[in-house]
Amino acid sequence: MTLNKPNLIYILADQLRYRSCGYTGDEKALTPNIDAFARDSIDLCNAVSGHPVCAPYRASLFTGKYTTSTGMVINEIRMNPNHRCFAHVMNDGGYETGFIGKWHLYADEWGNHLDAKNSFVPPGEHRLGFDGFFAAYGFHHEYYGDSAYYHLDSPEKIFADKYEPDFQTDLAIRKMNEFASSDKPFALFLSLGTPHDPWDQSNVPPEYPEKFKDTNFSLPENYLPHNDPHADAWAQLSEKERDELTEWMRIYYAMTANLDDNVGRLMSTIKELGLDKNSIIIFTSDHGELFGAHGRRAKNIFYEEAVRVPFLMKIPGCEPRSCDACFNTVDIMPTLLSLMGLHAPREAEGFDISRLLLTGDGPEPEGALMMCCGKTADFGDGNEWRAIRTKHYTYGIFRADGEEHLYDNVEDPYQQNNLAGQPEYQMIRHGLLALMRSRMKKINDTFPSNTYYKENWIRNRHILKTATLNSEIDIEDIPDNL
Repeated sequence: MTLNKPNLIYILADQLRYRSCGYTGDEKALTPNIDAFARDSIDLCNAVSGHPVCAPYRASLFTGKYTTSTGMVINEIRMNPNHRCFAHVMNDGGYETGFIGKWHLYADEWGNHLDAKNSFVPPGEHRLGFDGFFAAYGFHHEYYGDSAYYHLDSPEKIFADKYEPDFQTDLAIRKMNEFASSDKPFALFLSLGTPHDPWDQSNVPPEYPEKFKDTNFSLPENYLPHNDPHADAWAQLSEKERDELTEWMRIYYAMTANLDDNVGRLMSTIKELGLDKNSIIIFTSDHGELFGAHGRRAKNIFYEEAVRVPFLMKIPGCEPRSCDACFNTVDIMPTLLSLMGLHAPREAEGFDISRLLLTGDGPEPEGALMMCCGKTADFGDGNEWRAIRTKHYTYGIFRADGEEHLYDNVEDPYQQNNLAGQPEYQMIRHGLLALMRSRMKKINDTFPSNTYYKENWIRNRHILKTATLNSEIDIEDIPDNL
């Protein structure tokens, strides 16, 4: 089966974890529109965020490369534009492109998010090929007032006149109407900020927390009352924050309910315009959230709550079904470009599973290589890890102390029983370790420290270097503890 220049509509939530949707079994979630879309889609139920932090995810999404090749090792550094990216290929293929929402690949300062020098991405190479409609901002997560805005082609801020996700959805609907009247195919990315914190009642329309006023939220089954020693400052919880976890959940689910309403509005527009007939439609998220699971909050770890994300894909002519392929962030670009009849750049590092999606029979990755190359938004060593996730197991190791983790995700979905040291699992451990080493070798990943990138790749928070796949490293270059 071939598609005829299909449009691409990519809806990206921020920090929405796989388990917090109704279609995945969460009875607390109010997501009827996402659930309905799931029933009409291919559910990539083993999709993961390969580096579960906002900016590293986006760099991998647009390049099809791992963090070790983009250098986007933390948030709030500036992407090197010398990559052939998703939108470059679509431009050359005759597509109109549009991007709306959070960009998070241009700032060169830690903090000071609302200053135009960090939030405005000027037209040109730093838009990574999005040369058409570009209504974006660096990042912020206060969704009302002076913090809720976007830029077009100047530093002037255009402020939202309502709740920002609603405003951005309005903008996307307007652009879809314009695109639908053109003869050219289009690709529209809508990057919404919710349900990312801060989880405060003032940061969501009041009618949404009201929906959950009688809902009982409890601490996760795998909650730990002490902080994970491998967690950076963003992942640690104070005693005050621990007391607020269940209220945070209430607002998180309220934001998700609003997100769901906006997904419903988008789907209605897509159908009204007839775009469902020849459009690939994606709903996904950049990473998840832990809420105290394993003694952590936020993301940036190989646990399921952080890495596993919803990934729903509606492809014209394809029957809805579940697909359990190990689908990683780097696989998104080559797969979607192939479905659009375009070719991924030679240097892309992801796996194209388009044939599997179209026919139900085709090659797929043996597992997903996942990584953390530093803290969330600051330079410093001690938090780096690598992991491999297959359909059955997750294996992870920390650089600082060599601590290993092995989980049976089928029998132990909350990953409470670390099997790495158990004699009967050593064959599985060695097999996963070998698979991870081979994947690292292929992309020249020697598991360096975070400060290695600061000293060799980055100046003044600008990434000056990129990696290529001209040659593989020697397996001996990977540290001995791997």
